[in-house]
Amino acid sequence: MHPELTEYFRCPEDSVNFSTAADLSADRGYFRFGPDTVCYGRSSAGFRAGHANGHLYDVSKDVGFQESGAELPFDPTEVARNLRYERYVQSGAGAGKRWARRTVRDAYYLVRPSMPVAIRKYLQKFHLRRWQDLTFPQWPVDTSVDSLMEQLLALCIRANGGKSIPFIWFWPDGMNACALMTHDVEEAGGVALCSTVMDINSSFDIPASFQVVPEKRYTVSRKFLEELRGRGFEVNVHDLNHDGQLFQNEEEFRRRAVKINHYGREMGAVGFRAGVLYRNQEWFDALDFEYDSSVPNVAHLDPQRGGCCTVMPYFVGKILELPVTTTQDYALFHVLNTYGMALWEQQIKLILEKHGLINVIVHPDYLTGSRERDMYRDLLGLYARLRREQNVWICLPREANTWWRQRKQMQLIRKGGEWRIEGPNRERAVIAFASLENNSLTYHLSSPQIGMKRIEPHEVPAQAV
Repeated sequence: MHPELTEYFRCPEDSVNFSTAADLSADRGYFRFGPDTVCYGRSSAGFRAGHANGHLYDVSKDVGFQESGAELPFDPTEVARNLRYERYVQSGAGAGKRWARRTVRDAYYLVRPSMPVAIRKYLQKFHLRRWQDLTFPQWPVDTSVDSLMEQLLALCIRANGGKSIPFIWFWPDGMNACALMTHDVEEAGGVALCSTVMDINSSFDIPASFQVVPEKRYTVSRKFLEELRGRGFEVNVHDLNHDGQLFQNEEEFRRRAVKINHYGREMGAVGFRAGVLYRNQEWFDALDFEYDSSVPNVAHLDPQRGGCCTVMPYFVGKILELPVTTTQDYALFHVLNTYGMALWEQQIKLILEKHGLINVIVHPDYLTGSRERDMYRDLLGLYARLRREQNVWICLPREANTWWRQRKQMQLIRKGGEWRIEGPNRERAVIAFASLENNSLTYHLSSPQIGMKRIEPHEVPAQAV
């Protein structure tokens, strides 16, 4: 059983015909599966590197084929979870440096309230210096988990003689991808600008969620929440008091989580996001929310480095993670010093190639000037074109959460020689078929509503299949 692959594609379990070698190494490290997919974990072949930069051993040449299917020199479930849950960051290398960074961070947040904004920005840029030297996760979007899943599916197709494999398409109604707009409201000034942001969103017919800080930063009035929901927007909980200390230690986190859960019930919120995207996914079991959205895809420009290396939602226990897959507006404005769309456009293009989740954070607090608002209008215009021209599903985060949970409960059943989908909201689900064409993984969608639709092929390295 390899649950990560069947959950990712929602394909029949009997179509997954590979096993894992029994003699996996005791140590963990970085290696490759094909030329482009970086893995972290144990393996039964070659060597495992302590860092992702430099030469990495490629285990794809050690895949064995037997009558029962392929035998892999690593455990793909372990590798996928190591990447998604950022366990590679928790490895032994650099533990002292991480302790030092936490100490500096704690001191920064202690004096932050009395620190001038100009000094804060300078210190933040200094902290993020040399971010371009980081080689993993891959900038500007890392799709290591998604590429791994594609290569494994291609491997299964080859092992079963080239027959196509059916699966439940990623998004409802055959949508090509999904895009979310989210707004973190950090200060009282941001609260004052929320009505303006809602007006701009409504002018483009783009839904959005607003994450509000329940304590200390500002007053969260019932009138404010009713205005957000009354205009069709979603309300979520943003940290507890946004002091940078939520994940300082597990005992403190679990103490604060009790209060955060209370505010979630009080606000009727199903989603949560931590302040500054600080996180420890191993502790998410304390959160009583349906979904979280605190994990960046690539965190080179965030105070806490790492990244989940996927552009698809994934479950962390009972919580669905909707990863932040694009660079935050703050980093664009104040770290990269740009007010152009080039980086967002590049990231969105890469996400679309994987039919993934586009998840953008824009803070009302930073939309104070005309050029910031013009850039935001350009982003919403791009969203509108994606919906109109590329069949991208623009929805609220809670709707994406509901769909992904329903999809997880769906099954492909073969009846009378045909594949059918069983499960909640199956009417919106579409059957897709994965096949290999000239060594490229190709998807075809089939449903009474859309007929047969071919999706652009994904090239899969020859040695991996």
